[in-house]
Order: sequence, then structure tokens, then C-alpha cells
Amino acid sequence: MSEPILSVRQAIKTYGDFRALDAVNLDIREGEFLTLLGPSGSGKSTLLSAIAGFTALDSGVVHAKGDDITRLPPEKRGLAMVFQGYALFPTMSVAENVGYPLRVRKWSKAAIRERVTECLDLVQMGQFADRMPQQLSGGQQQRIALARALSFKPDVLLLDEPLSALDKQLRADLQWELKALHERLGVTFIYVTHDQDEALSMSDRIVILKDGAIQQEGAPNELYDWPRTRFVANFLGKSNCIEARMTGRDGDHLIAEAAGHRFAVHAGTGVAETGKGCLALRPERIRLGLPGDEPFTGRVKQISYLGERCQVLVDHDVLGEVLVSQPTWHSGVRPEPRMDVSFGWDAKACVALVDA
Repeated sequence: MSEPILSVRQAIKTYGDFRALDAVNLDIREGEFLTLLGPSGSGKSTLLSAIAGFTALDSGVVHAKGDDITRLPPEKRGLAMVFQGYALFPTMSVAENVGYPLRVRKWSKAAIRERVTECLDLVQMGQFADRMPQQLSGGQQQRIALARALSFKPDVLLLDEPLSALDKQLRADLQWELKALHERLGVTFIYVTHDQDEALSMSDRIVILKDGAIQQEGAPNELYDWPRTRFVANFLGKSNCIEARMTGRDGDHLIAEAAGHRFAVHAGTGVAETGKGCLALRPERIRLGLPGDEPFTGRVKQISYLGERCQVLVDHDVLGEVLVSQPTWHSGVRPEPRMDVSFGWDAKACVALVDA
């Protein structure tokens, strides 16, 4: 396996009694779209800032292509950063903003003009070269900030919640554009967000942080399908937590008992094979039927219509409240409040978590 383009080892950063980074280890592969995901205060922006060189670590090292860059200033690291607030120079035109990193690096005027044109065309902003930043919309300013970051052809692009200030539809459009740009350029992207849908739709790999430590990392589908802890199961999408008793292993899965029923569950490493446990069950993996159709019976407590999907909260006398998500088009059962329904799921739809 090739050497990572960036690596972080035993990174620790504290602010008084608060530990923003708690011995973080991370490798970033060349050309990947890696997302740092977590709630506010999880350490994701601190980690990105430490990689960029804007935050000095208390201890630990950062390597780029095998070289120790821990004590290098940001401008010496060969990394580019796109900030949440764009950070464009208000007294410079769009073209001057994009060309600024090249002037600092003493490129010739002809080379700067050529590269600025390339970068503006790359983000579909060529016709705005002579505009001032304040004459642009938020989405347009973000494109200019991206063009400026790419201007000097960095190996790694760091993006700190770059779409958080935009409205929902514009965010969705720019997500597609960013992903397409990454695939076209092959530049390594390290992206910070607290938006789970954004992380799932854009990333090659997601690193989930909490309290300054990595909770789990992997491809989006792996993390969504096979969370290891309650935090990951509930932070990345929605999950029902089913309290169950593990009775042992049967091949590659465990057998669990809950509310008088036995069923097979998926289990990763570190899960206790016997005793009390917590199972994560995604709402869309649950089937809803009429009484008698499925193993469990409950009563509809609440319904939320979300357009393409309908969320149904079912109250069960042992399992408690169970959230079910089903398509609104051609769904088998049309639930109504206080209606008695049955529900169930396929074998191994549940995931046994390490924290019971």
C-alpha cells in the first residue's frame, strides 16, 4: 500500500481543561475525498486547522508525503484551504483574488493571467473576472474562494464547512459540483461538516469524531449499515435502539432475544456474545403491516409526512417507541393515528453495538 499523502500521529490539543483533540491518529490517502464529521465541539475543525498549520498541537506530529511538517507555517505546507466565510479580499476583483496566491509565489504576469482564466472556467465563473466580491452572491463567492485555493495546484485541499452559509437548494447543487470537481482533478479533499447527508453523499471515507477522538471511520455505506456504537448509529442517520439479550453465536451472526422473539443480528468485533445488548435498527429496514402480518404488534402514535417518505412512530408495550420509515408511494399499509399495526424486519437487519 502506498504511503499516505498526509498522516497525523497522536495529535493532542487542549484549551485549559478542554481536550479538543485526544491522541488522534489518521492517514489520508492520495486522491481521496475524506470527510471529518461530528457535532459542534467534536474536534473536527481543530484537526483540520492543525493539519493546515493554523493551530499548534500540544503534542503529536503531522507528516506530508513522509516529511514532518508539524512546525512549518501554513504557507510552507503546500496545502490550500477554503474557509466557511470565503475570506475574499473585498478591495480586490475576482481575478485579483484568484491570482493572489500566484503573485505571492512570484509567478509571471502571463502565467498568472492564464492560470486565473483556467481556474475561473473550472468553477464556471469566467464571466465575473472583473467583478468585486460584494457584487456576488454567496454561492458565487464560494466558487471564487474555491478557484483561489486551487490556483497554485495544491496536493491537498482543506475545506472547513464551506457550504454551511448557503440555502438548502444551493448547498445541494454545490455538493454535486464539488464532487464532480474532485473526480475531475484528482486532488485530495479533506472536508469538514456537521451535516450527515452532506458527508454521506460526497465522501469516499468518513471519519466520525466525538470529544476530540475518532469514534469510527470507513466508507459511507459501511458506517451507515454497520455502526459500532450508539453515538455513531444515532449521529449518522436515525436508528432505533432495541434492548435485547444475546444468547450466543450462530456462524457469522449472533442470536438475540427481544419481546419474546428470537432473531439473527449482525455483530462486528468487540460485541459481547451473551448478556444484555443494544441493537441498532434503521427505520427504513422495518416492515409495517396489519395486525398478524408481522411478529410485533403496536399502536401508531404519530405520523410525519416527508414527501417521498412517511415516518411512523409505533408504540410497543415492551420495545417502547419504534420509528418506522416507509415510502409514501405504493406502501403496503397506510397508517393512521391510534391504528393497531404489526411490524418486523429481516434477519441481520439489526446491528449489535459494542456499548450495551
